[in-house]
Amino acid sequence: MKIKILVPIYNDWQSASKLLDEINNNISDLDHEISVIIVNDASTHDRQEEQKDFKNIHSIKILNMNINQGHTRCIATGLKYIFEKEDFDYVIPMDGDGEDRPEEVKEFINQIQNSNDKPIVGKRVKRSEGLFFKLCYEFHKLITLTFTGKSVKFGNFTCLPRATVEKMINEKATWNSFSGSLVKIEKDLFEIPSIRGNRYFGPSKMSFMNLLKHSLSIISVFKKAVLFRSAFFIVIYIFLIKSYASILTSFPLVLLLAMIYSISSLALRENMDEYDKALSTINDIDQIK
Repeated sequence: MKIKILVPIYNDWQSASKLLDEINNNISDLDHEISVIIVNDASTHDRQEEQKDFKNIHSIKILNMNINQGHTRCIATGLKYIFEKEDFDYVIPMDGDGEDRPEEVKEFINQIQNSNDKPIVGKRVKRSEGLFFKLCYEFHKLITLTFTGKSVKFGNFTCLPRATVEKMINEKATWNSFSGSLVKIEKDLFEIPSIRGNRYFGPSKMSFMNLLKHSLSIISVFKKAVLFRSAFFIVIYIFLIKSYASILTSFPLVLLLAMIYSISSLALRENMDEYDKALSTINDIDQIK
């Protein structure tokens, strides 16, 4: 099989170098053609040239973007590039900082024969962040399930067959939320357990505000369901509090309206015209192996 590992990077070249080392070490006994494609999100730090022999990695390319467009759109652009320019059977998107553990790449590949061509997702069973972040993450999953009816317990770390990649690049939601888009287009996912690793260098970039935006982006993919469920909630809630109306009891309605406004704004990011032109934002390509 021909497998492409897709890694978005912004400035964190030290982590990218270590990740390539770890991938190379962990795929040593796999009899497949495994390549790595890095999407450089218009980094402001230069990559240091290194002379390394990644003997187990078939090829390594760096797509240098001419504008910074964010993690999700880098993955979306990478998927489009791979589908249109590369010969492949599966794509494994993963973070470049060590939080998606390279040792699990081997498990994804080993599970391909059991997946029956379904997308394989890494269901988070353990996280490395602090208690506050973990509580926020659980709340994010609960809110997502409540307002969309969808249970999203995975991130970008997945293994996508060619047929799914084709669906992803023809779905405008991919330009806004990777996991939301995948849940939207694929009803049957093959889950394997995944442990969130520690960053190789520096603190995690997933702050509370980034987690909030990530959560609302997923929810925005299912905006019609959200609007319907929200309207139902508002009617029921007003009926329940009509005898106790006050600023305090109105607060949940204010929060709900703020959420609806936020997801409506984020849903505008789903722009198929922009996605169709994604490859034009690639400035040049470095072939480092």
